[in-house]
Amino acid sequence: MTATPIPRTLLLTSYGDLETSQLREKPAGRKPIDTRTVPLDRLSEVVDGLERRLATGVKAYWVCPLVDESEFIDLGAAEERYALLKARFGDRVEVVHGRMKSKEKDAAMSRFADGDAQVLVATTVIEVGVDVPDATVMIIEHAERFGLAQLHQLRGRVGRSGAESVCLLLYGSPLGETAKARLKIMRETEDGFRIAEEDLRLRGGGEILGTRQSGLPAFCLADLAAHGELLAAARDDAKLILNRDPDLEGVRGKTLRVLLYLFERDAAVFNLRSG
Repeated sequence: MTATPIPRTLLLTSYGDLETSQLREKPAGRKPIDTRTVPLDRLSEVVDGLERRLATGVKAYWVCPLVDESEFIDLGAAEERYALLKARFGDRVEVVHGRMKSKEKDAAMSRFADGDAQVLVATTVIEVGVDVPDATVMIIEHAERFGLAQLHQLRGRVGRSGAESVCLLLYGSPLGETAKARLKIMRETEDGFRIAEEDLRLRGGGEILGTRQSGLPAFCLADLAAHGELLAAARDDAKLILNRDPDLEGVRGKTLRVLLYLFERDAAVFNLRSG
């Protein structure tokens, strides 16, 4: 299980440096989060839908990728979105971002948690450590610009009670293939382990003994994204052999010595050719 699906962590499990235990069930009483993708040109419809939900007494998060409007990057800004929503919903809207003083953030969060405010406009400062069980709506603006780990964490702010929850991923068009794949996996699953596997496939976990923080290791025979189960079986088999015959002196051990020699020789030739 993983609350934060990080490809680099998953990569360590492929090498056997970390063990994994998978819990597939949600805590008792919690329902699946209805996750949908919506183009940003339907923003007015999203706000109308939010107004109908607020009338039933629900609480909602609205997450933006920036604090202030930028003339260089065409992304949603928390302060701008806060002003627009406040003009429509009045004092039912609060804002939280990293540039605010701690007392201001605490006051805004308290109003939201206590029910004095129904909408909390925020940046990713709410990604962790925020628990408001009766918040059931999560709206993430320009979701295509967030990483999978962030999207998974943000979505996890809702669905924390027995009430039905929804997560709307608003995206700007056109979408690239990688962005499409990220939004697709978010619609399909809430399983952090599956999301981590997809993130590993899309951007890789980098080098264990190098400096690269993304990309997959260049193995001659294996593909970490496709052969995870085979690698786990091979790792278990290798441990068994080393426990029984640590010096590789038995019949199977001597065969492995030959295979290791041939592999090292071929790998050296491959590196020379590719380098």
